[in-house]
Amino acid sequence: MSGQTPAIVLVHGAWADASGWSAVILRLQDDGFTVYAPPNPLRGLPQDADYLRDFLTQNPALAGQPVVLAGHSYGGAVVTNAATSDPRVRALVYVDAFIPDQDETIGQLAGAQPGSCLLGNPADIFDSAPYPGGQAGDVDLYIKQSLVPGCFANGLSPREAAVIAVTQRPLPASAFAEPSGPPAWKTIPSWAVIGTADQVIPPAELTFMAKRAGAQITEVNAGHLSMIADPRTVAEVIEQAAAATI
Repeated sequence: MSGQTPAIVLVHGAWADASGWSAVILRLQDDGFTVYAPPNPLRGLPQDADYLRDFLTQNPALAGQPVVLAGHSYGGAVVTNAATSDPRVRALVYVDAFIPDQDETIGQLAGAQPGSCLLGNPADIFDSAPYPGGQAGDVDLYIKQSLVPGCFANGLSPREAAVIAVTQRPLPASAFAEPSGPPAWKTIPSWAVIGTADQVIPPAELTFMAKRAGAQITEVNAGHLSMIADPRTVAEVIEQAAAATI
């Protein structure tokens, strides 16, 4: 216990940006928390974890301050790697998120249980485009816009889903096969929010990963974007994690 109120750092996942946390941020700020939502570069797990690690360790605003680190979806894999050996990260919160163990990939975890809407013939699910500096044959993947409402953004209004479909940021195909490093959840207390209607990461797999990490689990009646569908509950879980560090 530090006695200090921790800063909250929110990490978005693939096909998203930090604006997905907007309603959660407003609630946390209203309750007096200092919040940061840095961009996740979405260039691959090693690069993204390094970026977040540098943000946590080299940002003067965070110097000496305890941190609660929350990740959504692919952002869960990023925080799992970035927080390892950082003594200022006092709690991890996983929101509809991957919680990998060492050497696991997000591709393996997404397919460990049946039901993910992002598995199948990639040409039927994704639009692809090459990107500068990519490995030979690697491409950026975008979820086909027609699939976003019933898959990535299920449970949201058609207008919300349409905006998400248009503004999505891609993830390289190679990121699905990149092995995760030593997991921070083995030494840092964890919390997990699980959308029981998640179509991207099957709820059974979300539950398995959360239980393996010893996380305190809260289920919500939401799809993959529970921080948009039920920001009150997500903010409450983050504040529970923060309270446990003080």
